[in-house]
Amino acid sequence: MQAHIAIVEDEAAIAANYRDHLRQNGFRVTLFADRASAARALGHELPDLAIIDVGLGDEMEGGFELCRDLRARSPELPIVFLTARDSELDIISGLRLGADEYLTKGISHAQLLARINALLRRVRALRAPEVKEHQLRQGQLAMNRERMTAHWQGNAVGLTVTEFWMVHALALHPGHVKSRQQLMDSASVVLDDNTITSHIKRIRRKFLEIDADFDAIETAYGVGYRWKG
Repeated sequence: MQAHIAIVEDEAAIAANYRDHLRQNGFRVTLFADRASAARALGHELPDLAIIDVGLGDEMEGGFELCRDLRARSPELPIVFLTARDSELDIISGLRLGADEYLTKGISHAQLLARINALLRRVRALRAPEVKEHQLRQGQLAMNRERMTAHWQGNAVGLTVTEFWMVHALALHPGHVKSRQQLMDSASVVLDDNTITSHIKRIRRKFLEIDADFDAIETAYGVGYRWKG
């Protein structure tokens, strides 16, 4: 059965480009040009995954409003922001509203497809029994590779797909320094150094919200990062 992806994007050419690529890869795709039409249609039937731009027509933050509505309806629905807006404030706002990933429009089709497949796989895994072989434990950290879930001190850490694989790469070999390139490779993304630094800052912040003494991620200045063993 084809997975259904809803794309909410007000630029018709961009929306059609993503639609055509996803259809070529076996997905059923529905396009919406504004928040109102998307909200009406998705209010009747949720897709398997939603891709949303932040600014929609005259609504500068219409995507944020739609994300809030969709997340209230379904805690499991994978929601991806795909937008030209890449400020730290916008990224934090999108993730706090419940998006699973915040991507910029410079991302390649291959990377976008990898994110979509990873999120859909996570939904399937969350509905299946947990398998011990998929688990990674390092001290107070517990991760499940298939479900892409992370827990610290027994509390869930809301990591995006990119953040999850960065933490997994660090925690898999405690004490070993991972370069920025290695972190990109593990997360299957191409990012500049500043963006990676921002990801690490957000990851640390999420752990610190659970544990004010969290210090497991160390910076190896000029080289990369390591997980304290």
